[in-house]
Amino acid sequence: MTRVLVPLAVLEGESVPLGLMDLLGTVDVTVLGYHVLPEQTPPDQARLQYEDRATEALADVTEEFRRAGGDADHRLVFTGDRAKSVERVADEVDARAYSILGATGDVERLLVPLTGDVAVERILDFVAELVGDRDVGVTLFIATGEPSDEGEERLASAAAALAERDVDVRTELVVGAPPFEALIEAATDHDAIVMGERAPSLRSLVFGDEAERVATESVGPVLVVRRERPPEEETDEDIEQAADDAEPSP
Repeated sequence: MTRVLVPLAVLEGESVPLGLMDLLGTVDVTVLGYHVLPEQTPPDQARLQYEDRATEALADVTEEFRRAGGDADHRLVFTGDRAKSVERVADEVDARAYSILGATGDVERLLVPLTGDVAVERILDFVAELVGDRDVGVTLFIATGEPSDEGEERLASAAAALAERDVDVRTELVVGAPPFEALIEAATDHDAIVMGERAPSLRSLVFGDEAERVATESVGPVLVVRRERPPEEETDEDIEQAADDAEPSP
């Protein structure tokens, strides 16, 4: 079954909206409770001070996800680098996607941008499983600077693939507007966003990760479908990071 990683700043009072819990009821969930440590703070010291409280809070959230319909478990990390910990745990639990939390009520329509170099088939498979047989509509979205048949063809092909799986789908093509701004404007009519992860780029290094920016600007939750990663050997840095922040599953 598809698994989604839900990072949660567990000691900062961050919560998962009920609408997102219900939306994820068709998939399995791993709740990743994390706490970012100040520089020079030993992880063992943080565990000693905070582990019991954090674990209790994670157990409550995990049980709520189970009641929503899917299987759920949780992990707890004390880390100096949130992004690296999220990626590492996502690899460990084989998460197809991860969430960026945001405010939402009942999710009735998803916005699914297909602009740029994203794994369309992988995104569509995830969306179809996420929606299941529920009455949740999907808007496939592309923004492009100039008119082009490619965008229309991509939308038509993707819409047909979802329609074959009985998903209520419509399409939206925006021409001539900056893609990011057009996406944020379209998000106002939707309850959550599902988007594909892109490889790191110079733009993302300068302006920040696109999915994080979308979540900040749109306010609602974002589910990011992860890229397929080629197998790589662990580096010394990976091993050191895992030793610093890993906690066994309950």
